[in-house]
This record gives sequence, C-alpha cells and structure tokens, in this order.
Amino acid sequence: MKKIKILIPVYNDWESVFKLLENINSEVSNLGHEFSVIIVNDSSSESRPELSISLDNLKSIKVINMKENRGHARCNAAGLKYIFENEEFDYVIPMDGDGEDRPEEIKQLVDNLNYHPDQPIVGERIKRSEGIFFKFCYFVHKIITSTFTGQSIKFGNYTCLPKSTVEKMINEKATWSSFSGSLAKVAKDRAIIPSERGTRYFGPSKMSFKNLLIHSLSIVSVFKINVLIRSILFVLVYLFLIQQKITIVMLIPIILVFVLIVSVFAISKRENLDELNNSLLNISNIDDLK
Repeated sequence: MKKIKILIPVYNDWESVFKLLENINSEVSNLGHEFSVIIVNDSSSESRPELSISLDNLKSIKVINMKENRGHARCNAAGLKYIFENEEFDYVIPMDGDGEDRPEEIKQLVDNLNYHPDQPIVGERIKRSEGIFFKFCYFVHKIITSTFTGQSIKFGNYTCLPKSTVEKMINEKATWSSFSGSLAKVAKDRAIIPSERGTRYFGPSKMSFKNLLIHSLSIVSVFKINVLIRSILFVLVYLFLIQQKITIVMLIPIILVFVLIVSVFAISKRENLDELNNSLLNISNIDDLK
C-alpha cells in the first residue's frame, strides 16, 4: 500500500473543491492505497464553508492557509515543498480544484505505478472541453513551444510524481514559475496516460487572456536558451531566403521573433529558487478538516 497525497490549490472556489473531494473519495475507494488531500488556500477572499460530507476513503484532509496570494503555480510549488518536508508519502498527485482534472483518471495514474514506479506519470491531454478561443490559443502555444524549445509539453499539473521527482522539483527554480515546464526539465523520462479535460463544476473559467499568455510564456521560458538559439537560426535562414526581396512586411516575422525573445527572458525572471525555499514562511495556519 502506497501513501499518496493529492495536492489541490484553491482561490475562493470552495464549492468546486468540496465537490471534487466528494468525487475523489468515490474514485479511490477500491484502489488499495492510502489517500490524503492537501489543499493550498491561496489567501482566498471568500470564507471557507464547513465540510459537511462524509469522506471515509480519505485518511486526512488539510488546508494550508497562505498569508498572501501568490498564484496557482506558486501554490503548487509551495504545496510540493510542504509535503516533501512535512508529510510521509510515496507519491503526489497535483490536481486543479475546479473539476477540469477528472478524478475518474486517478485510477489510471495509480494503475500505472505498477509499471512505472520510479517515473512521473503525466496525463497527456487528448481532448479539451474549453471554448474555441482557448483551444486556438492552446494550439498556438503548442506550436510555439515545440518550434522554439524542441519540447513537446502536452500535460499540465495533473500528474503522479514519485518522491524522487518531487525532490528534484523543489530544488529547481523553474517550479516557482511553471509546474509543467519544470517537470519537463527535471524529468525527461515520463510515462503517459491519455487524459480528457473535464468541464468546470461551477461557473466560468477565471483564466483571462493575460494570465493565459503569462502561463504559456512561463512554460517556454524554462527553455529560454533553446529559444534564443532556435530564434537566431530562424532569423539567419529567413534572411537568407528573402535576401533578394526584403520589404517592411517581410521583416514582420523577425520582429515577432524578437518580441518573443524579449518576452521569454522577461518572464523567466519569475523563476526564483530563494522564493521557493522561503515559500512556507507564507503559511498563516493549517486547518485539519479530517
């Protein structure tokens, strides 16, 4: 029997988190492992309601209340650090708290531990439930990431991480800025399960276009040297191909690549190992819900 911690960041969306807990409790009932939940409350402005449902299949549920709002990625980073330093565990499963990471897929993640006990297992997204605009943005993100970094990152937070990978991630500065980018950097060898993006339990997504852009650039910036090298090669080849017919319009791709490089290096400043190491100082208190 393995000890598995499920890590859930939350900001205000308590109704969704409590529904998620109920669904997790149902899904893990016959999996033969010990499951506990760690919720990182990112300094929610709304008060947490009382937990009134019975969750007999979960050994414990803790809420780590943060003093200051730091954002989704940093909640995950602080949560990983807290679990590694304070909990007995074999694996961590980070999940979004809104229902988009489907608890029905926990069984797939756990079943694969029999075949890949020492590898992180990632849920590679094969189907998304978001609107057309978000799907288009995600498609553009995949193209840019693959072209300029050489990485194929088709997964998000929904993974199953062995303890050795958690240790690597909390010692990698990129974790403070991008979960998936950091995991792609520290764990080249990953097992994969197909994952369908679920629909939110309640209300529309709080992800704005600005936050989506920062999220995308944060992943790309983990591999900023690759971006710089590939961008220089692109510009050189492009200039060679258009050398006989250079116009202002023909220079637009070069301008866009320059903007990408500047943006990536600016966003990369968000990576900060010192802040990650001190992230637990932002804890106000810890509530035991079970």
